[in-house]
Amino acid sequence: MLTMKDIAAQLGVSVSSVSLVLNDRDAGRVNRDTAGRIRELASTFGYVPNQLARSLKSQQTRTIGLVSDRVATVPFSSAMLAGAQEAAWRHGYVLMLVDTGGNDDLQTPAVQTLLQRNVDGLIVATTYHRTVERPQVPMTTPVVLLDGRPDGDDQSADFVVPDEERGAFDAVTHLIEAGHRRIGFCTVSAYPIADALRTKGYLRALEAARITPDPDLLVTATDAATADGVAPARALLDRPMGSRPTAVFCFGDQIAMGFYQVARSLGLAIPADLSIVGFDNQEFVAEALHPGLTTMQLPHRAMGEWAVERILAQIAPSAGSRPDLVGFRMHCPIVIRSSVAPPRDPP
Repeated sequence: MLTMKDIAAQLGVSVSSVSLVLNDRDAGRVNRDTAGRIRELASTFGYVPNQLARSLKSQQTRTIGLVSDRVATVPFSSAMLAGAQEAAWRHGYVLMLVDTGGNDDLQTPAVQTLLQRNVDGLIVATTYHRTVERPQVPMTTPVVLLDGRPDGDDQSADFVVPDEERGAFDAVTHLIEAGHRRIGFCTVSAYPIADALRTKGYLRALEAARITPDPDLLVTATDAATADGVAPARALLDRPMGSRPTAVFCFGDQIAMGFYQVARSLGLAIPADLSIVGFDNQEFVAEALHPGLTTMQLPHRAMGEWAVERILAQIAPSAGSRPDLVGFRMHCPIVIRSSVAPPRDPP
């Protein structure tokens, strides 16, 4: 690494002169020609300040640590990392990532490793909305939970999660506004928080439209993969016309893909015979289906940006004291494609 001492030796000037120039404090103190030669050499050789030395003086490393379970390897979750990195870079910070691969035993050593590198704040990211324990770090270290939240009413850290209930409400409302009243819902038991919130949003949308919920239109998949959606889809769709739904809200886009497969095997056209709305907006699923799947966007990138902004608000609060902790439920916008149409035989 090129240092100020190297530049001084190359040009035959003092280190203090180089320091004044590169810190823009040379006016009236360093000859203008000398200052020009110093800047030119620094630019030519790509001089960058010694961040370690600066951090010793400022007590900040301008580094944010991020521990994730499998976020780095799950395609549609990785947008959280992209958003966090973009926000950090925009403010002159670097994101230092440790991915545990879903091994909970690695989280504590991962956090300790980041703390040993004097990160200015810590983000704990998860691949889905679940409860997370605040890691054992000094209370002076800002912590944000990304796509997770503290257990119960004990808000020990800032957190950001998708607004699952509002997203489900908007998805079902979209189907209702298209004219549907027999609307099925396939949820997933493997994700209890999202299951409860999306079910609540589904029921609330029906209630708002004065539609009496039909328990026979609710089915459950064990997990969110396409194969897990096939059996519930067949149970819901392999019925006489009067008893099957004209539309279905699916817990996730891969579940919706299972519904596409079963619908076609039964001779049902989408959206003429069956409208479908998913959740997640997994790009390589929702856009690849034919017709394209209308779905709810998980705001992963925006959540990653928000997490970094909250860390920075705690590092350098404007009022001189840290702001109150915040739990934020981020809106999930609808992405309109071609899987929704009015029912063939309106009620």
